[in-house]
Amino acid sequence: MTDATQPQGPGADVRVTTRFFPVSEALRPYASIIYLTDVAAPPGVRVDDYLHPEWANMRFIDGTAPLAAIGGGVPVPAPRFIATGPTSKASYFAAGAMRVWGIGLLPMGWAKYVPMSAEALADRFCDGEAHPAFASFAPLAARLPRAADAEEAARTIDAHFAALLADAPRDDPAIRAAHGALVDEELASVADLADRLGLSARSVERLSRRAFGFPPKLLLRRQRFLRSLARFMLDPTMAWIDTLDHHYHDQAQFTRDFQRFMGMSPRAYAARPKPILGAAARARAAAAGEAVQGLHRPGA
Repeated sequence: MTDATQPQGPGADVRVTTRFFPVSEALRPYASIIYLTDVAAPPGVRVDDYLHPEWANMRFIDGTAPLAAIGGGVPVPAPRFIATGPTSKASYFAAGAMRVWGIGLLPMGWAKYVPMSAEALADRFCDGEAHPAFASFAPLAARLPRAADAEEAARTIDAHFAALLADAPRDDPAIRAAHGALVDEELASVADLADRLGLSARSVERLSRRAFGFPPKLLLRRQRFLRSLARFMLDPTMAWIDTLDHHYHDQAQFTRDFQRFMGMSPRAYAARPKPILGAAARARAAAAGEAVQGLHRPGA
């Protein structure tokens, strides 16, 4: 478990804390991480942020319902169990005092757990307690607030997902192979992806929409953008030109992608406070530091 805490928002009365909990070995092909975000804020005060495009996730909210929107939509109160498909646009959140448990679903996890095409919920979210595709996870919305502590709640999420594996569909090796190829920085085109998978372009298109939510060309463009954005988040003092993925031709191309995926210019985004993503970035940095220290411990 790792955590990071920092005063945020209007004054030091607002505090955002993020903790990460690694999933068990059985869940690693399907889920990226379990996470907990606590927002301590006075009544009526909210902090807002834009989350980057990401794979699908489920979040369970206890406290003030945040306002949420994807891709410039009108923010609406989020349900206590918010299920979000894969996104290619920034997600806006305005959060008051609340506790949020979440788990990130990888494409293999979507195919394993969710009986619908990822494209059907791409760039959208829904009430997980009302949508039949997420009925098997709805009990967590009531169970998590009753957990004795954070560690118990994380174990509850992990155990719930692990128990569902017994009756889940068999793994599709093409999804695993496609995901591995998409996150490879050397993958340059849809034709390259089809060659690696040994599939026709039409088959790759169908697989991409079903398991990843978007056409393969958009997925490649999104991954290129996210690699560049990740470098900036690790060191916000860097100039944008120094963060660019090697597949970008020039900064103008990156700026167009930034507007497409985040809904604003790189300069506008850099100038914004990032209370929620900032807490997550600090937690990831703490996790990396713990891992390095572990390598140097006697017997490690």
